[in-house]
Amino acid sequence: MSLLELRSVTKVYGDGPNQVRAIDNVSLSVDRGALVAVMGPSGSGKSTLLTIAGSLEIPSEGEVLIEGVSLATMSSNDKARLRRRRVGYVFQDFNLLPGLTAAENVSLPLELDGTSSRKARATGIDVLEELGLADRADHFPDQLSGGERQRVAIARAVVGERHLVLADEPSGALDSVNGEAVMRMILGACKRGVAAVVVTHDAQLAAWAERVVFLRDGRVVDQTVPPPSPESLLEPSPQR
Repeated sequence: MSLLELRSVTKVYGDGPNQVRAIDNVSLSVDRGALVAVMGPSGSGKSTLLTIAGSLEIPSEGEVLIEGVSLATMSSNDKARLRRRRVGYVFQDFNLLPGLTAAENVSLPLELDGTSSRKARATGIDVLEELGLADRADHFPDQLSGGERQRVAIARAVVGERHLVLADEPSGALDSVNGEAVMRMILGACKRGVAAVVVTHDAQLAAWAERVVFLRDGRVVDQTVPPPSPESLLEPSPQR
């Protein structure tokens, strides 16, 4: 069973002559442990696909299932609980809470789900350390650079027992070294069984995925398997 499945999903904004089909009859499935990259020109529907997959928007047509359960059958409270516990989302504008430190932003989903403050903070700092941000744990978002805020948002998305990570340009504000660190973290989550969908304009980062989906004008126009990722090239070859 796929962890995430979109079945003939269409999203229409407006009506009449102003109608825009942001997503047009898109079907997509992502298995546990899979990393799928989505590419396409601006306005092709990539961000809309993520917001629908993460239950932040309702499709005009079609169906979205997470772990075999249709989002259409869930109440608003059920969807909010799903996003808090199982879905990690990385927004282009980061969506960090300005009154919380980096560590508090990362650990907040854990605390909301009942984890003690001390344990949640320790887990959050461990994740920040993986992204080279342990020394910024007690800084507020306005004290961090754009790249640092982006890494905090990534840490918040993967912390805890997430089953699905949806990332919209997760390396957009990062240099190549930190961009690779982010992709390593997402790939590490996939190796634990998490399904991930990453929107990116960067073909080198898309090469980390096991499948690349190309969108144009809201439609899937191609899917391909990229060459071996940088991560796989670092792994030792099997002994003969």
